[in-house]
Amino acid sequence: MEKITNYTEEDIQVLEGLEPVRKRPGMYIGSTDVKGLHHLVTEIVDNSIDEALAGHCNTIKVVINRDGSVSVSDNGRGIPTGIVEKEGKSAVEVVLTKLHAGGKFGGKGYKISGGLHGVGLSVVNALSEWLEVEVHQNGNIYHQTYNRGIPQRDLHVIGSCEDSGTKVTFFPDDEIFETTVFNFDTMKTRLRELAYLNKGLRITISDLRGEEERVEDYCYEGGIKQFVEQLNSGKTALLSEPIYVEDSYGDGEIEIAMQYNDGYSETIYAYANNINTEEGGTHLEGFKSALTKVINEAGRRMKIMKDTESLSGEDVREGITAVVSVKLTNPQFEGQTKTKLGNSEMRTAVTKIFSEKFGTYIEENPKEARELILKSITAQRAREAARAARENTRRKSVLENTTLPGKLADCTEKDPKLCEIYMVEGDSAGGTAKQGRDNRFQAILPLRGKILNVEKVRINRVLDNEEIKSMITAFGCGINQDCNLDKLRYDRIICMTDADVDGSHIRILLLTFFFRYMRPLVEQGHVYIAMPPLYKLTKGKQEYYAYDDNELARMTAELGKCELQRYKGLGEMSKDQLWETTMNPETRTLMRVTVEDAMEADKTFSMLMGDEPELRRQFIEENATLVKDLDI
Repeated sequence: MEKITNYTEEDIQVLEGLEPVRKRPGMYIGSTDVKGLHHLVTEIVDNSIDEALAGHCNTIKVVINRDGSVSVSDNGRGIPTGIVEKEGKSAVEVVLTKLHAGGKFGGKGYKISGGLHGVGLSVVNALSEWLEVEVHQNGNIYHQTYNRGIPQRDLHVIGSCEDSGTKVTFFPDDEIFETTVFNFDTMKTRLRELAYLNKGLRITISDLRGEEERVEDYCYEGGIKQFVEQLNSGKTALLSEPIYVEDSYGDGEIEIAMQYNDGYSETIYAYANNINTEEGGTHLEGFKSALTKVINEAGRRMKIMKDTESLSGEDVREGITAVVSVKLTNPQFEGQTKTKLGNSEMRTAVTKIFSEKFGTYIEENPKEARELILKSITAQRAREAARAARENTRRKSVLENTTLPGKLADCTEKDPKLCEIYMVEGDSAGGTAKQGRDNRFQAILPLRGKILNVEKVRINRVLDNEEIKSMITAFGCGINQDCNLDKLRYDRIICMTDADVDGSHIRILLLTFFFRYMRPLVEQGHVYIAMPPLYKLTKGKQEYYAYDDNELARMTAELGKCELQRYKGLGEMSKDQLWETTMNPETRTLMRVTVEDAMEADKTFSMLMGDEPELRRQFIEENATLVKDLDI
């Protein structure tokens, strides 16, 4: 590397306007992959949600247009259109071109808001090839267009109207993003979640790209209570309906809904101002503390437990499904990613409110209370038995087994930081992957179909499963409290399943296992999803690949008549095709799995079969083998 000898004032650069965003997009949206692409939509929708929280909006519409752009519109007050004297520009242009400009700093524009830094709309503008904003306000329709963050003309009136609101349409910049193709299912999952969290708010999403328009309409008058019921669908609930707590706190509010089921997993989602705080925080700590305290006190008072006995938080949360949502005026998050709430007063507020309301429920419903306490005691005994089993034979036979599984095709490189392992669906695909890989740093572990659904069983059953034992042994880092990443044998663990529905369900099972038993792998960014193509298009001697139906439609329109092959599985690809499209570090696309991704996978088991009994019946009929394999 050439040594730089001169370092002067001429080397100092000052990035103006939106230049910092285009230079370092990862600082503002996390990444430039599929995850970052969809974060753009979230940023705009969050502005509309803030209008709803302020009581000025009840409808939000999201549309994926035919050209691949996205429009987000609401019936709120509309971005202010007057001139900001200090800037000499319209307020619309200021919020679209200036970082840290918005109505969320002084408390006058919004008391409760998910956006704290005033960068969302301007970041979307900076990272879009083009963006159009339309504001309905004061009887006029105002309009302005931007190219890569640069306004093409001043805000101007293009018509009249009787309503109010804002519409933003943008097309992501392919100079920034690895892909500019939006995924309808990814977007609708987040929008449905927002509809649950804001009861009575109607959110619709439409996809105009295919031959038939896809539309989803979400509006839940029951809010998070309905959210919990949906999460528990397909399971046997122990309470006839969720326990629901709602109370005000200062200028904000606290909402909690929970319901136990006969399963063994703990499913708790915590939100602050609609933001999924996947790392928890003070509001979640307050809920857990109150839950443990109330059940222990009830157990002793009802003489089910001795005065000296005590249940742990882990015991009382077995089989629980809960949503904790708080809305507050000055939330303190850890960093721009907002994954953990830090307001200390929320711990006290949630503990106090939930203890009182849940304590009243326990007193008024002694039969249900007794059932919950006995379930917690059973969980305690099972946990102690599992610990004893691990300390005796099971730890030696599984967790400390140093003999690598026979079907593992390991790599020759000894430095774990340079190694990666592919979890491959089936022996056929495994054989192709072994032939096509670079065996210096790529290992292959074929999995026999769908692994055990860890959502449905306790740890002893998990550790008896051959596929899971193979993964634990191959990774080398252990599970649960024994998970030690210093012993991890591969820096990247890559789920490489077929690009069809069955493949996606196998990924769900794998991510659920990682989330439940090897969470540090996800938290430290070691888990990835490979993106194999679903179609091959041949035109003359040229071959092209499409990764989903939307991309196929776009490529077909561009290329015209082509010879088309749909891959039923990775095993149908030649070793060269698999290497070039999916395994070659220089040409492949990998999606890093976040904790939020793993939580979504974990949540899927409760939501897989849809909301309506008729749709559930149809799903079971069409996917009988899958349902049996997933043990739903």
